[in-house]
Amino acid sequence: MLRTPCRAERRVLGIQTKLHSWAKADVGRRFDDLYNLVADPAFLVTAWTRVRENRGSRTAGVDGRTARSITESAGGVEGFLEGLRTQLKARTFRPVPTRRRAIPKGKGKVRYLGLPAVADRVVQACLKQVLEPILETDFSSSSYGFRPGRRAQDAIEDIRHSAHLGYEWVFEGDIASCFDEISHTALMDRLRKRVGDKRVLALVKSFLKAGVLGEDGIGRDTLAGTPQGGILSPLLANLALTVLDDYFDTRWMAHGSEAGRRRYRRRGGATYRLVRYADDFVILVYGCREHAEAQWEEVGDVLSEVGLRLAVEKTRVVHIDEGFDFLGFRIQRHRQWGSDRRFVYLYPSAESMAKVRRKVKAASDKRVTNQSASVTMNRLSALTRGWCLYFRHGASAAAYQDLRDFLWRRTWIWLQKKHPKKGRKWIVERYYRPGWWPSAGAEKLFDPGSMKIERHRYRGNKIPTPWSHATAPVMA
Repeated sequence: MLRTPCRAERRVLGIQTKLHSWAKADVGRRFDDLYNLVADPAFLVTAWTRVRENRGSRTAGVDGRTARSITESAGGVEGFLEGLRTQLKARTFRPVPTRRRAIPKGKGKVRYLGLPAVADRVVQACLKQVLEPILETDFSSSSYGFRPGRRAQDAIEDIRHSAHLGYEWVFEGDIASCFDEISHTALMDRLRKRVGDKRVLALVKSFLKAGVLGEDGIGRDTLAGTPQGGILSPLLANLALTVLDDYFDTRWMAHGSEAGRRRYRRRGGATYRLVRYADDFVILVYGCREHAEAQWEEVGDVLSEVGLRLAVEKTRVVHIDEGFDFLGFRIQRHRQWGSDRRFVYLYPSAESMAKVRRKVKAASDKRVTNQSASVTMNRLSALTRGWCLYFRHGASAAAYQDLRDFLWRRTWIWLQKKHPKKGRKWIVERYYRPGWWPSAGAEKLFDPGSMKIERHRYRGNKIPTPWSHATAPVMA
């Protein structure tokens, strides 16, 4: 049964490349023989690798099994995957309800985290490997979230690029409970446009209808929404939200060329650019405020086709000079220092700064003074380095300096609490020599001020997929 992971990866990549190529060459093609790929040994091995490498593999679903417990079981991974393959081929596989856990979100709110069984995660990963190369050919260049090769920074640069071209009014949209309210009927209808294999369609639908098991031990049916916490969920959500992408792509192309759009605007019309990252999106408007306000009704009507609605409290219309927050960034046009020219600037939002400060504070709390200084500094370095890397493409130098000062103060306070009987001079000699930046032995605290600012270039519709330059499949 088991292939080596590298060999399995090559085979899967090769087959995905063919599927992607066929789907791209024929936009109306429906694929009728995909189910055997879901049960293919190479696809199962690759799916298992993806699931095992995810941190969620350490958390059990309703069956109580984790990736580690499966590895240490009598049959091991090979027996587990062989059993899954047998069930899939016999079409006896049935997903179990997703275990749901409430996670505090702040301000008295909670969000629900779905924990599927490991077997369900592996089968969902197989389905994603088969469906994603096909569906990707139909997805819009304006969509960035949970797509291979695309990043949040691409979405941010798209906004900045459009704003510089005159798209100054912004309809800042948010979809209410997107992953929980997507219509199953509408979603399956959109999937059938590309997938004709009834076995694959039935398997996807079984995940949609699998239900959830709450913390109170009561099972509930899922009448709408995508599988909570599932690997397949973001792909299905993107598929459903193509209803929004297609609407704005059609409006964009209705005027033909850029010259046609200019002529339309001179006659009093407006043109629109959608930038979407999963269920968060903005519509950039080249026109007036009234054109932007009109999107409330238009977008609401489009979303209703797939059972969705706008989150009224999070949706608003703003001007680019007022600025708005998107994907953690503050996006706002300012006058350049020392000149009359104005540019759209990107920098960490106030909320992003507050969040990283809270995380630094929690990691340097007095309750963790029992752990070594090197462990604390390692954890602080990991979270601040990741934060700085995310924002390195914006005008983040001032934010980095602010974080640097805060990090230094928190580390100093923590070291004083860890060594209450030692004086300041002892702490300085042990942790601040040479120089004044803290370290513990070989573990030096990351300095946010050392992060280099780099411009992220706008890539437009030239973002490659993983299947652009892949090799042919290994069939043996």
